[in-house]
Amino acid sequence: MTLSREDIEAFHADGAIALRRVVSTEWQRVLADAIEDDIANPGSFYHGYEPEDGQGRFHGNLRIWEFHDGFRRFCFESPLPRMAAEILGCRRINLLYDQLFVKEPGTLNRTRWHNDQPYWPVDGHQILSFWVALDPTSAGTGAVEFVRGSHRWGRFFQPEVFGRTVLDGYESNPDYEPAPDVESARADYDIFSFDLEPGDVYAFHALVLHGAGGNASERVRRRGYAVRYTGNDVTYSTRPGTNRDLRNSLLLDGDPLDSAQYPLVWQAEGGP
Repeated sequence: MTLSREDIEAFHADGAIALRRVVSTEWQRVLADAIEDDIANPGSFYHGYEPEDGQGRFHGNLRIWEFHDGFRRFCFESPLPRMAAEILGCRRINLLYDQLFVKEPGTLNRTRWHNDQPYWPVDGHQILSFWVALDPTSAGTGAVEFVRGSHRWGRFFQPEVFGRTVLDGYESNPDYEPAPDVESARADYDIFSFDLEPGDVYAFHALVLHGAGGNASERVRRRGYAVRYTGNDVTYSTRPGTNRDLRNSLLLDGDPLDSAQYPLVWQAEGGP
């Protein structure tokens, strides 16, 4: 797939876009099998959330490419690294980490409004996520919503856990502010979203404000698989508030990411 100029311009203006039929049926099968394996035998960084009303199941995990060959091959060999380079205008792309969000039918847990970069031990602007849909995804099943242009606000919102889970709380960062209560004042924000079909993806910036509803469907799952990539200007940073499970004890603040944990996955011909 070749991205259009309009796609890239919309990403930089709005903070998020939907890209259609990016993930082939073959790759979808690889991911579907890997997801079932992780649900049955969760990896080391499992962080599922208790259902808010006792119904359904919200399975979450991260850094799963490190433990499952299917996820690893997708992160390295799918079209996504090259597409990240096109969107970010970079000559090299590193994998930051991957993450799984499965809301089974009847799981009404919301994903609270937040932006991602405050959770991550990196500085820089060339950071994005691809969120791959494995099921039809709509408002009724928990489509992700975005606040248009919020990645250009230059605001970092204090990380919080998304519900009852095994994760500890996050350190307070005096340079951050509480995330706005978008849900109670939706008319005050330019909120947009996209319905997705299996194989479609969201591409969104690490600072765009976003959230998602629960899965109210009685029969449709909502399997979302996110892969986070970084570009040329990104360096390591252990700011207070970042997720300890994403840190790297071998790197110092200001170091480039190249490492076993944050590998280089794509580079333009001719080198850096």
